[in-house]
Amino acid sequence: MKRLFFLSLVCVIQSAKAQELFVYTEPASNMAAKSIGIRMSNYIMDEINSPKINYHMMPEIMWGVSRNLMIHGVSFISNRNNSLITEGGGIYFKYRFYSVDEVHSHFRVAAFGRYSYNNSDVHQTAIDLNGHNAGYEGGLVATQLINKVAISGSASVLHATDNDKEKFIYGDENRNGMNYTLSVGKLMLPKVYTSYKQTNLNLMFEMLGQTNFNQGNSYLDMAPSMQFIVNSKMRFDIGYRYPLIKQLTRTSPQGLLLRFEYNFFNVY
Repeated sequence: MKRLFFLSLVCVIQSAKAQELFVYTEPASNMAAKSIGIRMSNYIMDEINSPKINYHMMPEIMWGVSRNLMIHGVSFISNRNNSLITEGGGIYFKYRFYSVDEVHSHFRVAAFGRYSYNNSDVHQTAIDLNGHNAGYEGGLVATQLINKVAISGSASVLHATDNDKEKFIYGDENRNGMNYTLSVGKLMLPKVYTSYKQTNLNLMFEMLGQTNFNQGNSYLDMAPSMQFIVNSKMRFDIGYRYPLIKQLTRTSPQGLLLRFEYNFFNVY
């Protein structure tokens, strides 16, 4: 029994060591099979033309159904009405359907989808299914890991529905758009991996964009970030998002992300 437990732990450690992770985007790889994760994301964003700080808190539970499939459930909580209220929630899934694994590298491709419900007022032309808009999204993500460097890119189409009784006020022709991302990350520490108890330090740089199909208007953000992974189970993220192209209006395009995550392996 002890030997079986040890072998299972080794498999988890090796998986965690090879797993590429990003702060603002999901890679093509999945969390470990038969695992459960909890995540708390905190977005502290500057509201344009106002001294107000917009705060969005997003508690999340993650389920590694199998080595190829994972599912997330998330709640949207914000201070938009000057008090913390729950505005909705969403479900996200990702299915990895292609993988080429080598000794010091791998290449993976996955399909992902998202459905979000939101009852807050519609207040920006940019479509954000992560706390602002109700709607759905589907796309592909591909990730290449070579030694300690990971590069990932994604493209998806999305559709905004009405936010419950709050109508999408920008016209039906502007409900559709495309999201696209490019992420680069590097494992900085440890220099030599000897134990799963070592703290990992990852540095990342990500580009996040969207184009409205009807308008042709876009936004493009850059997002540098830092990530710590402790005991291969706990994860701490800190990142800052800054807009470069601002054609699509957003109330809070710039600000800080703080996140905590904990994973339970071999739950069932």
